[in-house]
This record gives sequence, structure tokens and C-alpha cells, in this order.
Amino acid sequence: MKKINVSNYKKTLSKFVTGITVICVKTDNKIIGKTVNSFNSLSLNPPLILFSLGNYSSDLNFFLNTRYLSINILSKKQKKISEQFAKNNPNPKGIDFKYGKNDTALIPNCVANLECRLKDKIKKGDHTIFICKVLNVDFYEKIKPLWYFNSKYF
Repeated sequence: MKKINVSNYKKTLSKFVTGITVICVKTDNKIIGKTVNSFNSLSLNPPLILFSLGNYSSDLNFFLNTRYLSINILSKKQKKISEQFAKNNPNPKGIDFKYGKNDTALIPNCVANLECRLKDKIKKGDHTIFICKVLNVDFYEKIKPLWYFNSKYF
């Protein structure tokens, strides 16, 4: 076993294969999005998901103060979208968003889109965990996902 330090910790966690999502909130007719791979199902009944954002994230306050948000599970053809929203203060230009029943911003051509209502926020360590109730979903069986392993896209 290796001694725990930031480098070994990050390297170890990079060995877990994850999908890639972009979480979007809409405020004052502006769309804010963040690339997130810390996303998972929390409960089937009620349908709950969770994700986390670093407390240092640009635009964190928009996520803390929203009521509705979208989770867009990216396809293998959407690596550029993932990179676009992984930057500080990302710019949503060039994306022709669709809108959900609760006026959430949905990225087209994803593996799946979830429309959610924020239920709870829990600050732990250097991240905030967001717990959301899933209200509406859309998914596409034939689209292949974008995934991340060993700090690389596949």
C-alpha cells in the first residue's frame, strides 16, 4: 500500500471509470454549465441523484441558488463540450440548447438528459454535494457515452 497524499489519492481515484456530465442552470436568461463526473444515483424511490462541485468552482453561487437544473450525460461525440465546460467561467456559445418542462437548459444529442429540482446542499471538505429530485428524463439507446479513465477521455 502507498501512503496517502494528494498525488496518490488523485491517481488512485483516476482508476475508476466514470461517465461525463454537464450540469446546467439557467438564471436571468443566462446558461451556466459545469463538467462533472462526480454524479450518481442516490435513490430510486423517490428518484434522487447527487453530484458535487468544488467550493472554489467559478459560478458556484448560481448552483447553490438555483431551483431547477439539468444533467446532460455526454455522448462520445461531445468531448469538446466536456472540455468547454471544464474551464473556469465556461462559455455556452455554440450549443443549440433545448428547454425542459421547467425551463432547464438541455444539451441536444446526449446519451441522456435529466431535469431535476434541487433538494439539498451539503458542504463537506472542499466540495458541496448537491442532492436533486429527478422530475423528467430523456434517453437514447443507440448513442454511445463519453467516459473518463486514468485522466483521459475514451
